[in-house]
Amino acid sequence: MQRGSDRLSVHRDDEMKHELKGLLRSGHPTRVEEWHDPEPAADDDPQVWSGPVGGLGSQASLERWRLELARHLNRHAFPARTGELARALRRSNAPGGLVDAVARLPHGDRFENVQQLAEALVGGE
Repeated sequence: MQRGSDRLSVHRDDEMKHELKGLLRSGHPTRVEEWHDPEPAADDDPQVWSGPVGGLGSQASLERWRLELARHLNRHAFPARTGELARALRRSNAPGGLVDAVARLPHGDRFENVQQLAEALVGGE
């Protein structure tokens, strides 16, 4: 029998496989005690995947807009005008709400970085 660097015995390996079999087949936790299971998201948790969230004009809102923009725009996209940034967001499959918000900005505006764009979005809300 080859043990190599295994920390557990063959019997313990088989026992662990048997314990995990239900979880692997079902795709959800199989424990009886629900305090073992991870807590689901609450009803009032923000829906982050749908776009930036937060109060209008708040510092948190500015940070969320900036974070969401930075996820989809790299620094090579700047400096750029509003239309160019909206097209870049569409190419990077950004959420529709983010693309629409950028597209609603005045078309003559030119932005040097994500911070300026985020400030314009928060100011325009």
